[in-house]
Amino acid sequence: MRSRLLLLALVVALVGTRPASAHPVDAATLTLTEVTPGRFDLQFQVGSPALRRDIATPAVFPAPCHIDGGVLDCRPSGLAGTLEFPWLEGTMTRLMVDVEWLNGARLLRIVTASARSLTIYGSTGAGSLRPVIADYVRLGVEHILTGYDHLLFVVALTLLVRKRRALLATITAFTLAHSLSLASTVLGLVSIPAAPVEATIALSIVLVCAECVRREQPDSLTRRAPWVVAFAFGLLHGLGFASALMEVGLPERHLPTALLCFNVGVELGQLAVIGVVLAIRALASRLRFGRPWMARGFVYLMGAVAAFWSLDRVAAVFGR
Repeated sequence: MRSRLLLLALVVALVGTRPASAHPVDAATLTLTEVTPGRFDLQFQVGSPALRRDIATPAVFPAPCHIDGGVLDCRPSGLAGTLEFPWLEGTMTRLMVDVEWLNGARLLRIVTASARSLTIYGSTGAGSLRPVIADYVRLGVEHILTGYDHLLFVVALTLLVRKRRALLATITAFTLAHSLSLASTVLGLVSIPAAPVEATIALSIVLVCAECVRREQPDSLTRRAPWVVAFAFGLLHGLGFASALMEVGLPERHLPTALLCFNVGVELGQLAVIGVVLAIRALASRLRFGRPWMARGFVYLMGAVAAFWSLDRVAAVFGR
């Protein structure tokens, strides 16, 4: 009976992980190019003609900005503040916002229905860093909590490494590695295609899940030195973080701060996940509720999902 339930759970998981590309997604672009101090040439393009007819204005701009013909006039303070996009509600549109200032500074961000606002910090380093810090810490937390492949890898590591000191060393190695590759990619020092990186990230989850359930080889490298494996795969996961962060965009004049805060957000989310896993394990042990087959079944479920991702992503590498 247990094996049947486990098989059913695996089937449900695999069905639920079908690629999201089966749903049509509209695309839109808002381009703001500064032509004179405080004045921006405004271009707005929407892929869906029906959606374009329903949009009265591309955005609700911060004061004192106002649209004058095809120009956004933000004099005298310039374009700084929060842009709202209420028309995105209820759509699957991905809006790319491209802002370029006279001094060469540029901001590229993707806005969707789940977060219908965008904070612009201006083209100079002046002003408070508080909104930059808050924005990118939040983005880091959101990324680790909604990046299910990274999330499963952290959970699998937590289940594999039982001793606290070894777990601390493993998570520290993972953190150092993905911070290093993330910074290197964002700064343009490293450039690797996303498809093979994503495929290898999925395979890393399969490997750790396999180690969790394989008891006949307790002296494997992953068990003897999990921090080494965590560091190696952390470099790949950092490349995945960088891909997501570069899609979101970085404020050019606050790049070091934004990069640091995104990393801090990732670590806060990661520590929260580890804390939840450890709390559940401690509670199950105290209440004598847990059974060995439950933990193994959960690991098999994670491994099955990761295996599905691996096959799907490897196929993408070879141009399925």
